[in-house]
Amino acid sequence: MVEDYVAGVLRVARPPLGYALTLAGAGLFAVNGTVSTLALEAGISATRLTALRCTGAAVCLLVLLAVVAPQRLRVTWREVPFLAVFGVVGVALTQFLYYVAIGRMPVGIALVFEMTAPVFIALYVWLVRHEKVRSRLWLALLLSLSGLVLVAEIWQDGGSLDPIGVGAALIAALCLATYYLMGERGTVTRDPVALTCWSFVAAALFWAAAAPWWLFDAGVLGERVPVSVGSLQVPLWMLVTWIVVLGAIVPFWLSISALRHLPPTAAGLVATIEPVFASIVAWLWLEQVLTGWQVAGGIVVLTGIVLAQTARATPVPTSLPETPAALSS
Repeated sequence: MVEDYVAGVLRVARPPLGYALTLAGAGLFAVNGTVSTLALEAGISATRLTALRCTGAAVCLLVLLAVVAPQRLRVTWREVPFLAVFGVVGVALTQFLYYVAIGRMPVGIALVFEMTAPVFIALYVWLVRHEKVRSRLWLALLLSLSGLVLVAEIWQDGGSLDPIGVGAALIAALCLATYYLMGERGTVTRDPVALTCWSFVAAALFWAAAAPWWLFDAGVLGERVPVSVGSLQVPLWMLVTWIVVLGAIVPFWLSISALRHLPPTAAGLVATIEPVFASIVAWLWLEQVLTGWQVAGGIVVLTGIVLAQTARATPVPTSLPETPAALSS
């Protein structure tokens, strides 16, 4: 079955379409960072916003697969522990920590920190799995650390960024690395769409227990909030709907579709454009201006990420090619 799926993918692969899908997904994830910032500024907590996003995406994906391909929803009890950890750590905590980070510092900078996940992945497979890695890993690590020093501007009284925000973004990078590493295993026996669906289900169940729905005042979703476009105000539920549909479901679908036309490494490299998109959107929409040092540091970090993405001597299939992106942003 897996062999037939791979063979079918290879027959219809169109790389230009794969690049277009990946760029479109990165663009939507980038916009979602700004929309999420507006929702957080409106007073909704990072915990509740993450719960709404995970639950909304889970419900929509469950309904979609139940109608279109119900057989893809089958799951065995043996898979439950894996899906639980995959959903809680890789999806629920990654998104929550990302929201904590963007609530305390610019969206683009939060993504730069979070997208260091490929560096952690390369270190993990070298130290733990004892896989052979190319020597460029050390240059990638040096560039990433040096770039983060510039982004944080640590010479300014210990740093110009919020320590909690930086810590949340770095832990989010570890959670995202876990997501990718577990995704390598999960996509061997399960197609990416179903795996994504069940990961969101696990994340939604986690937040249902951690942040019970009966403690949430749904009336707050009807409040009108400013969107930094003149004097325009919209109901908070519109922002949440955007975050669920155009910030999770559609960009995840685009990222998954891209894997039919591009190898995961290539898709991952293209997806590193997301912090650039996010910084531009936040600059134009929220007037989040980055200093020259932060822009230079971001470029250095992204260079390191690109090198880390290609450091593994024998790349293996990963899950979604998204970063900070396919999950957190």
